[in-house]
Amino acid sequence: MGPRRLAGAAFAIAAAAAAYSVYAPDFAGRFLPIAEPAARRVHDALFAAKPAPAPTPTASAQASASKPAAVSVAAVTRADYPVFIDGLGQVQAENTVTVRTRVDGQVVKIAFKEGQTVKAGDLLAQIDPRPFEAALDQAKAKQAQDQATLANARLDLQRYSTLAKQSFATQQQLDAQNAQVNSGVAQQAADAAAVDAAQVQLDYATISAPISGRVGFRLVDEGNIVNASQQTGIVSIAQIEPISVVFTAPQDNLPSICAALVAGEAPIEARTSDGNTLLATGKLTVVDNQVDATTGTIRLKAEFANADHKLWPGQAVAVRLRVDVEKNALTIPDHAVQRGPNGLFVYVVGADNRATTRPVTLSHEDADSDIAVVAKGLSDGEKVVIGGQFGLQPGARVAIEANTASGGS
Repeated sequence: MGPRRLAGAAFAIAAAAAAYSVYAPDFAGRFLPIAEPAARRVHDALFAAKPAPAPTPTASAQASASKPAAVSVAAVTRADYPVFIDGLGQVQAENTVTVRTRVDGQVVKIAFKEGQTVKAGDLLAQIDPRPFEAALDQAKAKQAQDQATLANARLDLQRYSTLAKQSFATQQQLDAQNAQVNSGVAQQAADAAAVDAAQVQLDYATISAPISGRVGFRLVDEGNIVNASQQTGIVSIAQIEPISVVFTAPQDNLPSICAALVAGEAPIEARTSDGNTLLATGKLTVVDNQVDATTGTIRLKAEFANADHKLWPGQAVAVRLRVDVEKNALTIPDHAVQRGPNGLFVYVVGADNRATTRPVTLSHEDADSDIAVVAKGLSDGEKVVIGGQFGLQPGARVAIEANTASGGS
């Protein structure tokens, strides 16, 4: 082997030894103690683990961790709470009449306009009265004729009575004349009845409104022949002052409904079908005498003055019946109540301005009026969070907005 190859081999061995000494400084200490310190320094520089520097919190994170959550609050207060039963109903006219003719004849006059408000007794239509006037005149003439006959029979009876006393007339003749007088009296009664019947037929030719109300569409025009036997009327009249609303309620509410009706305090509201607009206020008047076993509901009827005609027959309405007033009840805004996996709860702000969760039990809840009645879980005067609940954690510090710091919502 030449000198160059020997030198190269020696250099490679030395380099490998130096590299292994850096990896294992103890190896250099055994064979070359003087080189061990340097090998350890290099080893520590290359292989010693340096801990990662702890992240420095940003200013925004520090600020968010220390800044309290802004919330609005309301105080738990005591107030009288009206208890309502909500339902859907339909408006019905207090009375509805289909006006029909009671005699046969030709309609010569229609005295109303469609949609007109009429009073009882107002003229609606006129049927040709001439045939009925003629029949009345005939009956009166017959009555006058029979009256004259009766008067003559009575005079004859007086003559026969005088002659019978003087024995110039037999008793048979007297009895026959007496029977003739009685027959004339009976005929007079029949004639009077015939005159009354003819007068009634004549009165029927004038068709008047039987009730006060609003007329609908005209069903017969002038010039048509009408008959008493036909089913089609001349017009219908609906009494809308007052007016009724019929609705149903669950049978479980029947005791409270009956109690309110007996007490005489059962006010009711009628609203549009979406419940947003108040139409009229009235009172409960009738509870049906039987529960519908199929649906488990009871039919109810309420009466409304309806002077402004906001309620109309056939209209669908939402109703709110007040059956009770809970005195001195604990109330909170309904939107303060939260729903969780364990039931209803609210966030309560303590004196240290920290929010804690509190489970609650409600006896009544009305989203429309934004009032909830608390049966258990809160005390009078406590503050509940009504705004800013999103992201709020139990025990978190809060900052109460100035406009609600006094407990208002």
